Amino acid sequence: MLYRIWLLVLCLLVSAADAAGSASAGDQVRVEEKLVLLSTPIPLLAYEFRPVIAGPLPLVVMNHGESLDATERSFFPLVEFRDAAFWFARQGNLVVVPIRPGFARTAIDLPERGLYGLYFGDVGMCSAVNFRDPGIAVATINQWVIDHMIAQHEVLPKGVIVVGQSGGGWGAIALSSLKSASIRAIVTFAAGRGGHVDGKPNNNCAPDRLIAAGGEFGRTANIPMLSIYVHNDSYFGPELSKQVLDAYRAAGGDAEYHLLPDFGKEGHFFFHSADAIPIWSPIVSRFLDQHP
Repeated sequence: MLYRIWLLVLCLLVSAADAAGSASAGDQVRVEEKLVLLSTPIPLLAYEFRPVIAGPLPLVVMNHGESLDATERSFFPLVEFRDAAFWFARQGNLVVVPIRPGFARTAIDLPERGLYGLYFGDVGMCSAVNFRDPGIAVATINQWVIDHMIAQHEVLPKGVIVVGQSGGGWGAIALSSLKSASIRAIVTFAAGRGGHVDGKPNNNCAPDRLIAAGGEFGRTANIPMLSIYVHNDSYFGPELSKQVLDAYRAAGGDAEYHLLPDFGKEGHFFFHSADAIPIWSPIVSRFLDQHP
């Protein structure tokens, strides 16, 4: 079984062809996309979006969302927000989208044979939920990726941007609370954990603890952060998202909060849509210009 899993990994690495992204009007930067294996403390598969320009380049690390269902994680899309990744690459950044342990078909989880897949996103039962540690786990993986890429001399040692959506965005918020001399700014979309308890919209697991964890991250935060939410997000609605960011800022965190109008049928997946880029890209560009 292990042989088959690693064979699948090798096949993915060999068969992932470089794909040139189509450039938007007025922007003819060609971007190559490929699947790579990062030699981090826990080896990670990652998608890389590289503009075909001279380097070293600024680095953007992008975090996918979460799922507590192991079967769903095994089919998790490798890049949920591919159009957004191309947008960041066309701005002249080398974009890396790591696939966290426990996701995709390469995850090993056969407890009946004593094999357990690594998964760091479990928040536990709502009665004793832990939102902090899974966020720190994502933050730690981000720092591994940053350190690895800098060590390869492919990217600039300063000016890193970290982007995250949903649970990946929560990990980016956690990252802001850690000391990192390399990171310039953090951008989150629909960040949070504990949404859709029992599959029900607008039903969050222990929202008071999510707010408290946001305040805890804010106490030691030292990186400028932009947090974008959409009004019809049924995972983290307007009231909850504002309370989390208010707690973060009240504790000392530097965060800019934007609540955008309804988008589609479910605002939580706003960042996944190519149609959303003209909406969020001016906000992100302005924020990054203010934090060079």
